[in-house]
Amino acid sequence: MTDELARRIADLMPRAKADLAELVALPSVADPRQYPPENCRRAAEWVAAAFTEAGLRDVHLEETPDGSHAVVGHRPPPPGAPTVLLYAHYDVQPPLDDAAWTSPPFELTERDGRWYGRGTADCKGNIVMHLTALRALGDDLPVGLKLVVEGSEEQGTGGLEAYVPPHAGELHADALLVCDTGNAAVGVPTATTSLRGLANVVVTVSALGGDMHSGMFGGPAPDALAALIRVLDSLRDADGGTRIDGLDCTGTWVGVGYDEQQFRTDAGVLDGVRLTGSGTVADRLWARPAVTVLGIDCPPVVGSAAAIPATARARVSLRVPPGTDPGTARDALTAHLEAAAPWGVRIEVAPESTGAPFRAATGGPAYTALDKAMQEVYGRPMSFLGQGGSIPLCNVFARTFPEAEIILMGVEEPRCLIHAPNESVAPSEIEHMANVEALFLRHYADSHRP
Repeated sequence: MTDELARRIADLMPRAKADLAELVALPSVADPRQYPPENCRRAAEWVAAAFTEAGLRDVHLEETPDGSHAVVGHRPPPPGAPTVLLYAHYDVQPPLDDAAWTSPPFELTERDGRWYGRGTADCKGNIVMHLTALRALGDDLPVGLKLVVEGSEEQGTGGLEAYVPPHAGELHADALLVCDTGNAAVGVPTATTSLRGLANVVVTVSALGGDMHSGMFGGPAPDALAALIRVLDSLRDADGGTRIDGLDCTGTWVGVGYDEQQFRTDAGVLDGVRLTGSGTVADRLWARPAVTVLGIDCPPVVGSAAAIPATARARVSLRVPPGTDPGTARDALTAHLEAAAPWGVRIEVAPESTGAPFRAATGGPAYTALDKAMQEVYGRPMSFLGQGGSIPLCNVFARTFPEAEIILMGVEEPRCLIHAPNESVAPSEIEHMANVEALFLRHYADSHRP
């Protein structure tokens, strides 16, 4: 049966490519300032029609509190069988710089054995993975299904997070497949078990009543931009590692590692530039706080005057690992920034946003079934991976369905370059992960049989 399922999925790959091409052609960026909202509506309707054709019932669009539309549907379980929720999102990041794309961002293009286009991996590739698995199983579906495909995940406006708790009864499932991550590398079966949270602030430094002529006052007059630079520099050790007073920055990662040279390649680190911090790459990426200066408001080079800046501000992001409360981390960051202000300059730290980290419990029957499925498809045991980004919905799911197992998996891997120009997906990952998903549903159903 396993070989027969793999053959069916292989035969479905031309259709998977055609589906992905249609989805990628819909520029479903959920930001009306950049793209017409009709694009997202068309993508949602496409998803609803596809899952209806794949055998789900009552698939329809639900408006969420942020105005986006989630696609929801279901299929009842056979007697005694468990129910699995399938998640993905159809909205995508904007292309950023069209000129940086080798091929048009909203046109699926095959090149060097990969499929390129915005959303091919994140997350329309995972939608196609779901569809391919369901089509391969056909009427032989051994579990009940719930479906929710989000429409504003990339914007972070929280529409689905707000929708889930009051609709818990409609979405309740025994296991939740949150398919917005992927393998450690092509061919390396992986489940993501750890997500970092975040704490963002905006710090403003004020030193003068107004910008002053640098020739007449430069020297004794405090420079707000220079003060801000010192404040921001205090957030790092000499080796570049994050250092925030009152926050543990020494955690270690237990799980699959991240080869340093592979990380350099994946991150696009220039030759001769050293990585920052100490410990393993996995330690720094998944087990420790990590600070990033996201932006600075100050005079631009072009058009700048011979004047001492009176004020300057920066947006600072702190990623926090599981085990660290994001509110506590934000408070520590705020206190550190305030204490680091030099020369008595005035400093104001305004909170912007927080998000809780997430750690999955991996000892239940769903993870056992997933490991078995991954070994059958990839010929090697499943690994556990951390992810530096945040998926706030996972914490909402965990609070709303405390007894459910939450699995993060999918077709994304480092070479996909999600969120960057020239995003792509390996077709083999769609094929193999669709096979994993189909086998998982069978094995998970078997675990509930007497």
